[in-house]
Amino acid sequence: MTESPGSDANAPSRNRKRFPGISSRSYEHPADRSALVALRKLSGFDTVFKTLSGLLPERSLRLLFLSDSVRVSDQQFAHLHAMLRDACYVLDLEKVPPMYVNQDPQPNAMCIGLDEPIIVVTTGLVELLDEEEMRAVVGHEVGHALSGHAVYRTILLFLTNLATKVAWIPLGNVAVMAIVTALREWFRKSELSADRAGLLVGQDLQASMRGLMKLAGGNHLHEMNVDAFLKQAEEYESGGDLRDSVLKILNLLPRSHPFTTVRAAELKKWAESRDYQRIMDGHYPRRDEDKDASVSDSFKDSAAHYADSVRTSKDPLMGLVRDIAGGAGDLGGKLRDTVFGTRPNGNDTNGASGSDGSESAGK
Repeated sequence: MTESPGSDANAPSRNRKRFPGISSRSYEHPADRSALVALRKLSGFDTVFKTLSGLLPERSLRLLFLSDSVRVSDQQFAHLHAMLRDACYVLDLEKVPPMYVNQDPQPNAMCIGLDEPIIVVTTGLVELLDEEEMRAVVGHEVGHALSGHAVYRTILLFLTNLATKVAWIPLGNVAVMAIVTALREWFRKSELSADRAGLLVGQDLQASMRGLMKLAGGNHLHEMNVDAFLKQAEEYESGGDLRDSVLKILNLLPRSHPFTTVRAAELKKWAESRDYQRIMDGHYPRRDEDKDASVSDSFKDSAAHYADSVRTSKDPLMGLVRDIAGGAGDLGGKLRDTVFGTRPNGNDTNGASGSDGSESAGK
């Protein structure tokens, strides 16, 4: 049963800004936003989607959490209940969604549901994070709820489970996995959006960074360093050659979440942006303006984001894309040099000698 957040009972436990009427468009990642606006603008899409989703055991799912998890309230996990109401107050979410703690040592959280969202966090996550880190996670999940991500996340969970059941049918798994892959690509972008929502709720970048580091390295903060963690993201993006670029894509495809170092770098970049500062200053899109949101404008924003990503990326594959877009002359040579590390004079980066094709025997 959902609650209606009261302005007094929901007041933040410390002095943080509130964002009355804030639209999820204010914090959504450009690719996430354009995809969602386009889907919502399709005539009857939600109705058809939910009709086709009639087989989803949502009632069973809700009963499962009700019967085999702990429902957060002022009597159970009261500190999480306060954080949840606080997050809904800060983001001005009309109803406080039900929240459950599920026994699972794996740190995780999710926002699911077709009719109304519910939030689930695992005991592994509750035990791993401190209060401010957990506040960012709760804000992250409330951000999913405000953006309407729960419906698509539920579909993704259902189809992922379905894919394993039809794997034995010839070609049966191909169509399902194609949809799953597309949904995962969208959901990875939605996670970047929700990270931003978590920062708006917690308003503590260091707490958000610590939480992401703990997801990667466990509860060993004394052994970790935020700056060094962010350098990993830079090394991941810029290191290697085209072979590594392809491996990065293959590693990412089966995942529902972006890599934690990448999430940390993306969030820090956004926290230092003018867009974030404008929101903190009270200048942001309102929900009552959402009906006027232009699909074409969202796609333009998304295209501009990707163009900027290609322009500024240090990834070798993106460098090759820039060369192609710029009409580079010797693309074959550039491709050979990037993949095999060969130099224009015929020597490779591993010390192979050139003209006669012989190799040095260095170890």
